[in-house]
Amino acid sequence: MAVEVTVGIDIGTTSVKAMAVDAEGRVITHTRVPHELFASEAGELAHDAATAWCDGAGLALDQLTAAPGVDLDVKGVNVAAMVPSLCAVDANGRPLSPGLLYGDARGMGDPALGEMGNFLAWLVKRYPDAAGFWPAQAVANAALGGVGAIDGSVAFTAMPLFDRTKWSGDVAEAAGARVEQLPEIRAGTRPIGAVERANGAVLGPGTIDALGEQLVAGADHDGDVLVILGSTLIVWVVTTDWCEAEGLWTTPHTATGKVAIGGPSNAGGLFVNWVARVLGVDPWAHGDPVDDPTRVPVWLPYLRGERVPYHDPSRRASLHDLDIGLGPAALTRAALEASAFTVRQIIDRSGLLASRIVATGGGVRNAAWVQALADGTGLPVDTVAVPEGAALGTAWLARQTAGLEGPGASAARWAAVSGRVEPDPTWVDAMARRYLRFQELAG
Repeated sequence: MAVEVTVGIDIGTTSVKAMAVDAEGRVITHTRVPHELFASEAGELAHDAATAWCDGAGLALDQLTAAPGVDLDVKGVNVAAMVPSLCAVDANGRPLSPGLLYGDARGMGDPALGEMGNFLAWLVKRYPDAAGFWPAQAVANAALGGVGAIDGSVAFTAMPLFDRTKWSGDVAEAAGARVEQLPEIRAGTRPIGAVERANGAVLGPGTIDALGEQLVAGADHDGDVLVILGSTLIVWVVTTDWCEAEGLWTTPHTATGKVAIGGPSNAGGLFVNWVARVLGVDPWAHGDPVDDPTRVPVWLPYLRGERVPYHDPSRRASLHDLDIGLGPAALTRAALEASAFTVRQIIDRSGLLASRIVATGGGVRNAAWVQALADGTGLPVDTVAVPEGAALGTAWLARQTAGLEGPGASAARWAAVSGRVEPDPTWVDAMARRYLRFQELAG
């Protein structure tokens, strides 16, 4: 008998992740389709949009539905992706250009246009015959269901190109484009089409990857800190009362009545994995342990500048307090600590009292990274049971699109923790001293 499922697809920085999930949040089958990330210099971050956004989403869905030994009855499909992103497309929604991603230098032109507006201006000049200019969600939606549309949350990240209600004709014109060349914006989780390759399952308008993570992480209470250990490090401190802090973003939480303060940082997997490549070590292996907690240098992790809290693309990485006795193990540990220090910095800047971290994203499979996070913040870290939270949360939204959940239903019942990691007392004090050094160096 076929298992009734919905499918969440997450177009990530280095791969497309997809999973088929039943009504109780059990992952029936999942897949991962790797793709290349173009980041050969500090100012570049892009995809082959045709491969990653268009073909990758379709291939991931096909792999799910063809999984051996599993008979799926797919009721709904929804796509998440990072923001902002943009590419030029032809009349069929097929990408003509690279897919520009968050932080790419081509988004740093005219401040009045914002990052998405500058992406648009760059693409218009180089692809003047393009039929449209779409983000990853719209490209994937067109490939899956024939409709290049997005939801309001994705459009919101394009401000001021999006004016909170619709595309801004003035900003589009300033970038050299027409509003008609931008994707249609659909409200809520209402279907935008049908996915024929999944027997006509309804297709939702898509969402932001981090919102998918929030829905099913379970970091929904005051004092919770949601930390997404992905290619980008994302930190959200949860509270009830609206509050703002210099350099941080404040946004409504997906949990009713809650607010999240924090934002994205470049001290995530792109930095950690770069350090590992340079050192020639496996970032996922335990490797040689660092025996002395006081014998670790300090990294500033700004390979591509920094987003929150500095919003400074000109910052660069540096390594401090080296001596001749230190080796790859200490330098690798220092990279993980830089990520932890960034989390602590955002918590401190928020001015809120944190009680625990809920960690999600692929990095939770790296035990050393999770331990460094606990040691560096002095907080217990609960790791989620399903690290691919963006795909899981997006599968929940697909349930709503398919009419399987009411509009007031909460995804909290899908939240599950696989374990808790406590701070190691032998490391906490030494890391607290290095955190002060990190703050001094970072300024």
